[in-house]
Amino acid sequence: MDEDLPVSVDEDLPESLREVGDELAALLRRARALSWEIASEVHPNLEPNAYGLLLWLRRSGAIRLTDLAARLGVGKGTLSRQIHNLELLGLVRRDPDPGDRRAAQLSLTEEGQRRFDAARAPRLGQIRRALQSWPQQDVEEFARLIRRFNDAWG
Repeated sequence: MDEDLPVSVDEDLPESLREVGDELAALLRRARALSWEIASEVHPNLEPNAYGLLLWLRRSGAIRLTDLAARLGVGKGTLSRQIHNLELLGLVRRDPDPGDRRAAQLSLTEEGQRRFDAARAPRLGQIRRALQSWPQQDVEEFARLIRRFNDAWG
């Protein structure tokens, strides 16, 4: 072995962790491509990274900007600019927070929800087809493990 080359950290990892890393990289590659696809279907001027925001807003219903920023792990300023762009596209709205009239709650507009659901439906069909031969218990376990991993990731 050449002494000038650094020893790979990979050599110290168990095979199972390397496999997780490899499979995660493949999944992330697919997810990025999917985000680009769905974003362009939702609106031609939508930035691909906004798909994640739309997803969280779809799942949350109404949520305060500070809560969404914390959930996504991004700064309020960055998120505020992204939300502003989504408002300009007519996909997101701000409503007064019933618990604190000084604050606002974000949610998808009816048009935003309609466009998001229409763009996402074919992908959910692909997932359904990919998992249709799996026992329901395996699908539930898969969802639980992905959620656990995402929660641990941060």
